Amino acid sequence: MALCLKQVFSKDKTFRPRKRFEPGTQRFELYKKAQASLKSGLDLRSVVRLPPGESIDDWIAVHVVDFFNRINLIYGTMAEHCSESSCPVMAGGPRYEYRWQDERQYRRPAKLSAPRYMALLMDWIEGLINDEDVFPTRVGVPFPKNFQQVCTKILTRLFRVFVHVYIHHFDSILSMGAEAHVNTCYKHFYYFIQEFSLVDQRELEPLREMTERICH
Repeated sequence: MALCLKQVFSKDKTFRPRKRFEPGTQRFELYKKAQASLKSGLDLRSVVRLPPGESIDDWIAVHVVDFFNRINLIYGTMAEHCSESSCPVMAGGPRYEYRWQDERQYRRPAKLSAPRYMALLMDWIEGLINDEDVFPTRVGVPFPKNFQQVCTKILTRLFRVFVHVYIHHFDSILSMGAEAHVNTCYKHFYYFIQEFSLVDQRELEPLREMTERICH
């Protein structure tokens, strides 16, 4: 999938610089293992399972960063079709609207355009994965006790990017010939969050019918 995504999507349109793993680290080795499994054509359900003897927090960290990179690339390529005028509200169809809240500028849930929401989301995730107190990279430094809760929040918000892209920009996906690649990325993401129960089932409702079609 990694090669296909690079061929379909323009790397210079990525929304944020790619977060990379330092060669020689345990997380880099886990990342290579995960990528090798993806490229081998294994069933995605088995690819997401925790390898024997590995730390679940390291495994989740590797995937959170990788999903951030992939979804960032997908949305970055679509961004020209997602404007203040075309998407004045961050939504997933008429039934679902997502409001932004953070600890700085928006302390109460705020109604924002999709591109503004996406920009804040990518900034927020980038800040977290670059924070050594949240995503430690030094050997022997433990993950914080709330690490999986933080990852749940990140993955829940990344899922909303899929919701918006699928519901509001599916024509653009088709026009680029990218449907199969976006679907594969989505399936990988979906199987991972299901394997470790990282996103509340209610959050998955906007794409339930599509998920049942392509993931079951």
